[in-house]
Amino acid sequence: MGAMPFSELFKGRFAAKDSARGEVAAYGPSFDREDKRVLIDALEADGIAQFWACDGNARLTYLSPAILDAVGKPLENLMHLPLQALFTLVDGEGDGRSLALRLGTRKAFHALTVRTENAKRPLTLRLSGRPHFDGSNFAGFRGTALDITAEFEAEEAKQRLTQFDALTGLANRPRMEQRIDSTLAAFRSAKRNAALMMLDLDRFKQVNDTLGHAAGDELLQQVAERLTTAVAARGEIGRLGGDEFQVLIPDMDDRGELGEMAKRIIQMLSQPYSLRDGRCTIGCSVGVAIAPFDGLERDELTRAADLALYASKNGGRGQFRFYAGELEHEANLRKRMQEDLAEAVENGSFKLEYRPIVTIDDNKVVAVEAEYVWEDEERGRVEQDTFLPVAEGSRLIVPIGEWALRKACEDALTWSDALNLQFKVTPIQFAANGFADTVIAVLKDTGFPAARLELQLRESTLQGDASAVDQTLSALFKHGVRLTLDDFGNGFTALGYLRRAPFNTIRIGSAFFEPTLGHDHGDMSMVRAVVALADAMGMKTAASGVHSLDLLHELADTGVTYADGYAYSEPLPADVLAGKLSQGEWSCPPSQSGAQRAQRRTVFRRIGVIHEDHYYEVTLRNLSRSGAMIEGLMDVPVGTMFVLDFGQGQLAVGRVKRVMDDTQGIEFEQDLVDDGAGGLCTRHRVSPYDLAAAGAPLTALPPGKYAGADDLGAHGFAQFKLSANAPKQGCGPD
Repeated sequence: MGAMPFSELFKGRFAAKDSARGEVAAYGPSFDREDKRVLIDALEADGIAQFWACDGNARLTYLSPAILDAVGKPLENLMHLPLQALFTLVDGEGDGRSLALRLGTRKAFHALTVRTENAKRPLTLRLSGRPHFDGSNFAGFRGTALDITAEFEAEEAKQRLTQFDALTGLANRPRMEQRIDSTLAAFRSAKRNAALMMLDLDRFKQVNDTLGHAAGDELLQQVAERLTTAVAARGEIGRLGGDEFQVLIPDMDDRGELGEMAKRIIQMLSQPYSLRDGRCTIGCSVGVAIAPFDGLERDELTRAADLALYASKNGGRGQFRFYAGELEHEANLRKRMQEDLAEAVENGSFKLEYRPIVTIDDNKVVAVEAEYVWEDEERGRVEQDTFLPVAEGSRLIVPIGEWALRKACEDALTWSDALNLQFKVTPIQFAANGFADTVIAVLKDTGFPAARLELQLRESTLQGDASAVDQTLSALFKHGVRLTLDDFGNGFTALGYLRRAPFNTIRIGSAFFEPTLGHDHGDMSMVRAVVALADAMGMKTAASGVHSLDLLHELADTGVTYADGYAYSEPLPADVLAGKLSQGEWSCPPSQSGAQRAQRRTVFRRIGVIHEDHYYEVTLRNLSRSGAMIEGLMDVPVGTMFVLDFGQGQLAVGRVKRVMDDTQGIEFEQDLVDDGAGGLCTRHRVSPYDLAAAGAPLTALPPGKYAGADDLGAHGFAQFKLSANAPKQGCGPD
């Protein structure tokens, strides 16, 4: 039956068709109906005309041989299959109805584009059909089919060129703009959220300049592959041009998850690349904005993500930042701090303090770590975590670091020969021309023994140019300088490289010990694995940021050798340190107890506290992932529930755990997350859609006071008195 021509299948029906239309067939004196059938058969056999037919239930009854050949199956295998089981409408064709619904109308149709992937080769047809009736009974469709596969694929390729980047295969700028516009428009009506990441590659120009543009193109292709792996099916990735990329992630506002995704992207893109013309290592900076909080339109959201990206690059690169309102002014503040830092270098406004490094098993101080302090006339005492990112971004860290190393070596000359000096080196310092020569010159000038100097290098330091990194490490090692891999586990150091590098110690960062995964002391199994790795490589292990006896006991059980943190001592000025050392061998037993707490950041700013239907302004004194200390309220009982308003829709529910006069220690119900800038933020924010439902305008959320906070966990208690330390305000509800 599959070989039966169309005219033979419907023999005897041509006359009926003509008479049904009331027409007289005009074939001419030498052309009759048989000649017509022969002509149709010839057209079908030559592939010029193709035909199809189905019964009243849309089940296939005929398909021209040329189409059957393309499908790769005989008609007997396809007989009585629903037509829609073989063909589907091409996306965007017609009014959105499926092929089954189209056939169900029993109405004629023309030039309907359908496609099948269930074939020997992809096949695209343009179908036309008319309903066929046997008397008053619907008997199915009869129609023609035109093979337009070549034209369709050519048009698809043309469309792809207009919507996708030819080099990487990712979406291009016009497609990303269209996708962002359509996503935001649909999500506004559905009150949904979406995140936008802006990515910029660090040191990409260096690859182009040293290895050539062909290597740069190959690198971009590998970056696209890694990005696709990191993002997976979570969102759409686009290349905007050059080394700029964009990621649109629908239905995502959890800044904890977004931060982890940004870290994963940075880590994956920072691993070495093997190119035809050599190996290279680059970096990546990421800015993140979230709709509807940071913008409702594409221009707003893109600008917010751009500002966050700019802030991450200025913060030292290889970082991510979330958009925040203060970024509008951060550039000016950063520029001013940069200018003041340059003056501070000239004026000698920096000093050093020293943090003891202690052997866990016998509490002996074996080394001290130099830490920067900036004494500024206007700002007062500025901690290194505040100004070092600015110094790195402006490369002022190079002269500041050289001064600090020289000063620390001079101080250390007066100490016991058994006490080593540890000194942090940033990636910018390490990558500076002649870094190893500078260190060797300082040691020679001061007379400080190289064997007593321990340089702490972050994992990101190893991700520069491989040959330059190896050369610098080798020069330092040969001169006798000891090397420590700092903050191990926060990056993606390849174990093979770790085996080649001449490190003496692996230092585990405090992130391992902050409460995670429901364990008060972090993941000790991971610590044991690091200790085993270090032992296998003949290295010592150290733990930084240790604040409790309980944690020290856990670390001792894992075999960690050294530790530092407030459990032993805060950083000491040089004169205080000298007094300690004058008493002979320095033993520093731990003095703090209690559960390990997340590292607290000292802050001093106003925030809001919501309780019942009252809104108070208080002073935030310090902040950690798990809690905060506030000042300004009196007569607050332990156990009171508060909602802390950090601004920009960031509300954190917490319970009062400690009370000291007008100061309360609060434990959060949900831990805060990294904001990418060394600070903390809430996972979620109050949605502008929720505010709009309460009558507020639907705009990006401004700082301020929010009604309805009792729905977020506040409970009814008595109104509190304001202390003298509370910010000036009117108390009570707005």
